[in-house]
Amino acid sequence: TLPENLLKEFKKFCEDNDLNSDPEIRALDLVSEVGEFSKEILKSSDYGKKEVSYRSEMKSELGDIIFVLLILANHFNIDIEEALDSILSKYKNRAKRGAISSEND
Repeated sequence: TLPENLLKEFKKFCEDNDLNSDPEIRALDLVSEVGEFSKEILKSSDYGKKEVSYRSEMKSELGDIIFVLLILANHFNIDIEEALDSILSKYKNRAKRGAISSEND
């Protein structure tokens, strides 16, 4: 879980820097950031020619994804810890039934 003081600092930073724009815009930002992360995965495998490996740029791109997700969570007052607990429970239940995929819901 994320420390409460870090989440408060994040929320204040977003408020102080006017980063709480419309969720529609942030959703598009999220898609863009996921694309950038995906590009780093492709680059690490030389576009499928070799096994995927870690590139230092992945850390930054993943951080950008998390940043946008946290902005969206703040906008909709979603408690990150509760969301993670809930989704983990869902996947644990799927695993108990023998398949992690959503087809098992």
